[in-house]
Amino acid sequence: MAPDTDLPGGCLVVGDLEATRMTCRLLTESGHPVVHLTRPTDAAVRTALASPTGRAVATGISTVVVIVRSDVQALRWALLVEHIVPGIALVVSVFDRTVAQQLRRVVPHCLATSAAEVAAPAIVAAVTGDALAVLPDGRLLLAGSLGGPGEEALSTSRVQTAAFAPPTAPWWHHLTAWVPRRQEGSAALMLAGVTSLLAILVLDWALTVVVLHEPPLRALYAATRVVTTVGPADAVGHQPPGWYLVVAVVLMLSTLVATGSFVAGLVDWLRSSRSVGLLGRRSLPRSHHVVVAGLGQVGLRVSLLLRSLNVPVVVVEREADAPNLRLARAARIPVVIGHADDRAVMQRLGLPRALGLAALGSDELDNIAIAIAALAIAPDARVVVRAGEDDVIAETTSLFRIGRVVDVSALMALSVAATVGRRPPLVVFAQPGGVGLLGAQGPPVSSSSPQRCRCGEATASGG
Repeated sequence: MAPDTDLPGGCLVVGDLEATRMTCRLLTESGHPVVHLTRPTDAAVRTALASPTGRAVATGISTVVVIVRSDVQALRWALLVEHIVPGIALVVSVFDRTVAQQLRRVVPHCLATSAAEVAAPAIVAAVTGDALAVLPDGRLLLAGSLGGPGEEALSTSRVQTAAFAPPTAPWWHHLTAWVPRRQEGSAALMLAGVTSLLAILVLDWALTVVVLHEPPLRALYAATRVVTTVGPADAVGHQPPGWYLVVAVVLMLSTLVATGSFVAGLVDWLRSSRSVGLLGRRSLPRSHHVVVAGLGQVGLRVSLLLRSLNVPVVVVEREADAPNLRLARAARIPVVIGHADDRAVMQRLGLPRALGLAALGSDELDNIAIAIAALAIAPDARVVVRAGEDDVIAETTSLFRIGRVVDVSALMALSVAATVGRRPPLVVFAQPGGVGLLGAQGPPVSSSSPQRCRCGEATASGG
């Protein structure tokens, strides 16, 4: 699809990502003269923008698009372009919101966006229901808005939307959020110690009341002395049977083991980078939640959007030192470190009781493996698979269904091309075999997925 445009000038496109190449192809098909620098140098950017005399006069280029992987590089190219040609229209891919805010502060006319921000509404709509995207006001864009083959396009006023309804769970599910689930590592050791101490306290109190005939309050005091290792059981002065003395000895020795387990687990848990809470909001959800595989840029943005819509979410990430782990922890999003294609991990995350799974890793082969493992555990679960850097997704879905596929690169390219063409979209969305957008004016528009350009592959220069 070629976005409508009345922009007379050309475009300078910087970057070598799949989204960059798709953007170049869309802009070219829209009639824009495009200069594409896949791996530029400062001199190449200056040559493309400035006149031979060195004056900061754009040579036929009115818009610069920077889509690169690193926020630092994107910031650098944006500042360089603004230095060469002050006031030129800029569209830059920046994931970090703080960096984006500072870039907009320094360069007010710059549009800072990211593939994660663009694709998140479509992914959330797909994993929580059958809608196309979540609109900025929180409503859902329904698939019926596009009409069927051969039907006339719907007017903007007839676009079909629906209010987003967060999943509702029975009232007792909210109470169970404060009941510890099965834990691992230091948390499991700490909970085992606490549970053992409580069990010893109750058992010793009951035996003291029944066997020694002590009043309940005095029996509780005596049992607490045993648990806190500050005194023996009050068997002195009584005539308890021999078996009671044996049980009392076992309980006192067990208290030492349980206390050691609790202290060791507590210290290790406090010193570790805790990504899952024992109780409350950061604990693992039990049902009506979404499992997100991968804590990259897309995974984090989708998790934040789900949380803002009051949808319980849990993330599984294989790297214990993932860069976005700190951001997820600050947003109180539970993160489990493990392999998402491990069936035991998925069982622990409650996938059979979840709304769906979003496989959002950067490696498409891993996403396919995760989707297949998920369907083996929960055949009826909604599965959304991220695509955009390889043809392996298309090849796999042609053989069997693995879930809804969202081409993040295609959505990013469509959004940027529409913005350059002076039709900034409210949302972009994925559908079988293609992509689409809903602008502030006009009906939703859909088309086949954009193709990638071949700039820079045959020769050193691109365009």
